[in-house]
Amino acid sequence: MGERKVVVAAHGHCLDGLVSAAMFTHLRREIAQTSLRFRYLSCGYGPNLQTIPAKWLNGDENAIVDFRYTPTEKLTWYFDHHVTAFASDAERDRALEISDRYFYDAACSSCTKLIARVGKDRFGVRFDRFEDLVRWADKIDGAQFASAAEAIDRTSPVMQLAAVVEQHGNAELYELLVPFLLELPVEEVALSDKVQPLWRPIAQATEDTHARIERGLERRGEVAYFELPAEPLKASGKFVAYALAPDSLYSVALLRMKQHFKISVGYNPWCNRPRRHDIAAICQRHGGGGHPVVGAVSVPLTALEEAQKVARAVVEELNA
Repeated sequence: MGERKVVVAAHGHCLDGLVSAAMFTHLRREIAQTSLRFRYLSCGYGPNLQTIPAKWLNGDENAIVDFRYTPTEKLTWYFDHHVTAFASDAERDRALEISDRYFYDAACSSCTKLIARVGKDRFGVRFDRFEDLVRWADKIDGAQFASAAEAIDRTSPVMQLAAVVEQHGNAELYELLVPFLLELPVEEVALSDKVQPLWRPIAQATEDTHARIERGLERRGEVAYFELPAEPLKASGKFVAYALAPDSLYSVALLRMKQHFKISVGYNPWCNRPRRHDIAAICQRHGGGGHPVVGAVSVPLTALEEAQKVARAVVEELNA
């Protein structure tokens, strides 16, 4: 049997998506009975991309990890943990009946953790040497930090890697970094000349990003709210609102991305108060998705007023 091409479509601009691609690669190699060649796709939600086009899945095997399900017979493997991974409960049930290589767990804190768990329990594959990598991906995706201040601290090389992936995580970067994550400890990858030249401009832009958020931030009831539609942020602003408004229950941000506006919605895990709303369900009603604690909606760049209307409607619902 000759070499088989495996296409891995992963959530882009997300450390969990990148590491999920790497851990799936490790799993598939360990159970392979022939030579495999991998190609990686970085997929981001947008007004024109809610699911992966079936034509992208052109390998001998095709996997989707950490991204919404695409109903197609071309799909060989599926791993995800988002509540909104499927268009409906019926689609989810049908999908999980179709194949014993589709794995879904909305209670899992990261897709990386799900792949490592399934790989070990179902296929007997060891992930011991990736323990730090899995732990970091799970910690970051699950916001398992002691405080908002720790969540926005970038002194750790791995947090610098996460920032680089959030800013530059396209297919080219995934193709570059997956092999290194499979060969080297994650801190070595983070400190390498593959990552640090990309990190340094982000480090310089972080102060400006935080200042832009602080200038735009306002309290609307229980929500820390800001709009930055003029230009994309040059560094991640994730969790900054909670550091600036630690007693807020939620945050809503209207952000300009490269190709669309993004309404980012989240629950403040450090506010010491219970969450009252299912954020994934709210975002899904506006065409987006996510988790009960965090989600997003995408709107075309030509529709700023619509984006503002959606963002403000979400704020109103969160305050209800």
